[in-house]
Amino acid sequence: MEQPKYLIDTNAVIDYLGKKLPAVGMDFMNNVINAVPNVSVVTKIEVLGFNAPNEHYQLLVGFMSDATVLGLTDNIVDTTINIRKKHKAKLPDAIIAATAQVHGYALISNNEKDFANIGGLEIVNPMKL
Repeated sequence: MEQPKYLIDTNAVIDYLGKKLPAVGMDFMNNVINAVPNVSVVTKIEVLGFNAPNEHYQLLVGFMSDATVLGLTDNIVDTTINIRKKHKAKLPDAIIAATAQVHGYALISNNEKDFANIGGLEIVNPMKL
């Protein structure tokens, strides 16, 4: 049986690297990340755009270099537009949700409220496992 695939949202990356998740959430994230983490290009921009001290920044750069960064495609752009029209989502959230939907991935995020109304999107909150 094939392993489920996940897209990791920005807040989940930060909480994981900062070891701010409960033990069950850390174990879950370890398994996901060991199987090669997937992130949206938006998450890469948000994570590396954070003004972190150099030692933390190097950890973030290392994580992103190990991750599969999923860029924008025409299908993701079209899906983003539909999400924005239907759900009034913020652009970064809409791109992340569309990326997960197009690739058939569940979204790992602590920010359930911004994604809750987007149909067809499975959300896994590592804080609540």
